[in-house]
Amino acid sequence: MREQNNQTPENITTPQPQNSFLRSRTFLVLLGFLAITVVLLWQEHQAHILGGGLILLLIACPLMHIFMHGGHGGHSGHDGNKQKRIIDRQNSVTKGDQQ
Repeated sequence: MREQNNQTPENITTPQPQNSFLRSRTFLVLLGFLAITVVLLWQEHQAHILGGGLILLLIACPLMHIFMHGGHGGHSGHDGNKQKRIIDRQNSVTKGDQQ
């Protein structure tokens, strides 16, 4: 025979919530050290960080041109005719094979 489960809601023990790391004293100390570190690094290297913005902008322009336009020849066909061009290319290849 099967034994019946005698667990009623009163008999079931729920696990006690554990202290979260985000609410612990260790996390608050770590957060304080990280905040101090960020402030000191910002004060010491502010000129380098802000000066690098111009270089990043100049580097971003050619990279965006290459990756967003698909390289040279990527300016044409913004109207969505890419599938038509692929089909036309496939048809021209098959016509060349038939001759």
